[in-house]
Amino acid sequence: MGLSCGLVGLPRSGKTTIFNAVSAAQAAAFGTELHRAVVTVPDPRVEKLVGLYQPPKVVPATLELVDIPGLEPGSTAADGRGLRLLGHVKEVDVLVYVIRCFEDGSAPVNPARDVETIDLELVVADIQTLTNKIDRLSRRARIGDTVAQSEVAACTKVRTALEGATPVRRQTLSREEEASLRECNLLSQRPVLFVANVASMADAEGPAARTLRALAELGLKESSIERLIRAAYRLLRLTSFFTAGEKEVHVWTCRQGEAAPVAAGKIHSDMEKGFIRMEVIRYDDLVAHQSEAAVAKAGKQRVEGRAYRIQDGDIVVVRFSGR
Repeated sequence: MGLSCGLVGLPRSGKTTIFNAVSAAQAAAFGTELHRAVVTVPDPRVEKLVGLYQPPKVVPATLELVDIPGLEPGSTAADGRGLRLLGHVKEVDVLVYVIRCFEDGSAPVNPARDVETIDLELVVADIQTLTNKIDRLSRRARIGDTVAQSEVAACTKVRTALEGATPVRRQTLSREEEASLRECNLLSQRPVLFVANVASMADAEGPAARTLRALAELGLKESSIERLIRAAYRLLRLTSFFTAGEKEVHVWTCRQGEAAPVAAGKIHSDMEKGFIRMEVIRYDDLVAHQSEAAVAKAGKQRVEGRAYRIQDGDIVVVRFSGR
């Protein structure tokens, strides 16, 4: 599975409508069930590679959309339903806050309030998670365990900021502090996209949508799957590379600038462990010369070692030892 995005929002945000629009699903708009859908990541380069290699199999990159049922304010402190729903947040790479920016005859439109309400639900859950870890490590810290002392200090610092309503993603943390938090899998540490759900183009330019843009670390102006995916890729600094041949064209996803052995590990873990070298052709060079042989003849095929950083559009062959 590739990238995973979790759609969250308050009741009446129209979140499931967005989910249905981008996934072509037919999920019930006002249900309480979790919905999942997998969509293909659009990439026009795949079609050109298929045209060159004519393989019987094509494996595109995919995006999983998870429509998490609407959160009621204060639900994390109620009967536990909110906590169960927030548990699904731990499964996704990116959170998509779907915020109502249209009038529906109910409560007045207030994007800032809605964002703060969702953040608060994540923050409350994270405070409890950190409190549990601090309690668990306190005895070891008191008897002089320096690792426990360091982790308790980091968790206490982050919890204090959370109690001041600052999500973890907005806190400045050192690498050591981030390492202390890693096992906690904190909800408010997830990167966030903001989607303004509008009823018309007039709403898209209205005061509510403008307010949301001012809040957004990275926002979307249009509710389309292409924009959602591009925004998620930018936020997570993801890039695509390919393996291609007569049997298969396959799109792989890795972090921008990832080292060649780590990128090779996306294909198979044995390739990372036994990495020897990577043979690389740039997509643009292949399209320009129309065959691997012509690329090689033009001196455009490269052999790269462990220090090579994968580039978007690389077409690779990994040489590795299976022992």
